[in-house]
Amino acid sequence: MKKTVRSKHLFRSACLIALASSLTACGDGSWFASDNEPQLDSDQIRKLIPSRVNDRKSWAQDIFDITDELNISRNKENVCSIIAVVDQESNFIANPNVPGLGEKAVKEVSTRLKEKFEDKLGETLGGPIADYFQEVLKNQPSPEDNYLKQMRKVKNEKELDELYREIFAYMSKHYHVSALTGAAKLVGQDFAEKLNPITTLGSMQVHINYALDNKRSRMSTNEVRDDLYTEYGGLYYGIHRLMMYPADYDKPIYRFADYNSGMYSSRNAAFQKMIAKITDKELDLDGDLLSYDKKGNPRPTMTDTEKALIGLFSQKNVLITPKQLRGDLKEEKNPDFEKTKTYKAVAELYTQVTSKDPIYAIMPEVVISGPKLSRDYNTNWYASRVNGRYEKCMRQAKRIKI
Repeated sequence: MKKTVRSKHLFRSACLIALASSLTACGDGSWFASDNEPQLDSDQIRKLIPSRVNDRKSWAQDIFDITDELNISRNKENVCSIIAVVDQESNFIANPNVPGLGEKAVKEVSTRLKEKFEDKLGETLGGPIADYFQEVLKNQPSPEDNYLKQMRKVKNEKELDELYREIFAYMSKHYHVSALTGAAKLVGQDFAEKLNPITTLGSMQVHINYALDNKRSRMSTNEVRDDLYTEYGGLYYGIHRLMMYPADYDKPIYRFADYNSGMYSSRNAAFQKMIAKITDKELDLDGDLLSYDKKGNPRPTMTDTEKALIGLFSQKNVLITPKQLRGDLKEEKNPDFEKTKTYKAVAELYTQVTSKDPIYAIMPEVVISGPKLSRDYNTNWYASRVNGRYEKCMRQAKRIKI
């Protein structure tokens, strides 16, 4: 899935210290923890998983083992947060079927293939390879049972992912591009991974890049992909992504929003709202302070947020240069952003202008779209749905003797 803003393409913890100062989780990486809180065992976790779920005992044991491995407190808030996200993403199915996935995949390769390949590889290389890809789809492994026909039959992400890997393996074995680019042969996994459109995987829909950056053992890219489709692997990377970063949110819904639109999106959207209030400028409250390329590197082009900050600091005689500002904004995906001069200056100016405390978090204004979705959704819709599941779980937890 991809995120977009408007028309663009896609608890409070006692362990976290105050706004605009250092954020350090209290040892276990979770945002809800205290030394004296009761810890749930696997059977108590099982009772919190919806009764409609098959093999609740297995899912509960995996959650118990993973939180133990990651040193995450198994209090009711943390466990219910995990359960809520898993249930929202997959209804506790390790590799859920997606209605109409095959036809949606065929439509994507039939209508937007060249555009996507050129976006990934550039016009010189992307166009010819897209043409070759179409030939492979229609004629391999045989004209009678070609990849396009096989694609129509896929029912879930794993089947589609494995089919794409097979197609790209064939292409990398048979297609040479040295005449086009002066490069050697496009080979193997790098080629396949660059073009594989299946980027979020498993029961908690974790991005493959996040899983590769945090893989739990020495595994190849394809092995990590396969691991994400297992019950344990899908949970492991999803729990890691949800829990293993500190944020001083006073409501769980903001972390659920972050899970959908990116780490610290809720905090950063609040930062943008403070800037908009101080400057009286209209800004996209999407939580992205900089613009990023496909590899996740900041683009040199300034965003409206960055431009507004340059004007604000000049007007208010704040001694932060554009170079230092850019360096501070590059910390937007980290907890240390709150220790930067830029963040502290905006928080202080906001209080001066409004006589109110700085805003720490708001709901990011982000629209989520993608071929796996029947229609576009926004982050508020997603976070609210997860929060409803969380609250139901918490009500159930009150009835369990802990």
